[in-house]
Amino acid sequence: MFLKTFVVAASLLISATIALAHTPLCSCFDNGDDTITCEGGFSDGSSAAGVSIRLETPDGRVLLEGKMNEDSEFTFDKPKGDFIVLFDAGEGHSIKVPGKEIVE
Repeated sequence: MFLKTFVVAASLLISATIALAHTPLCSCFDNGDDTITCEGGFSDGSSAAGVSIRLETPDGRVLLEGKMNEDSEFTFDKPKGDFIVLFDAGEGHSIKVPGKEIVE
């Protein structure tokens, strides 16, 4: 019984460690020319190439959809008004960056 409990506990610990090792990262900055660039990746060093990016209004209306390029970057024209950048690499791997937090 002890061995079975130990194996289950060890499996849960390993699963939790693996889950934490793949945390999404995304930062965006204003290029100063009415464009914004977002860079993405994962805490384990994995590329974010192909990860979906979506620009939305605060009420959820989609302004633009795209994907991170081979350099894990996405550049877009700065929208007028409030917006949110959504880096969406799947369940549990998404980040929202409010437009008002993006600075040069």
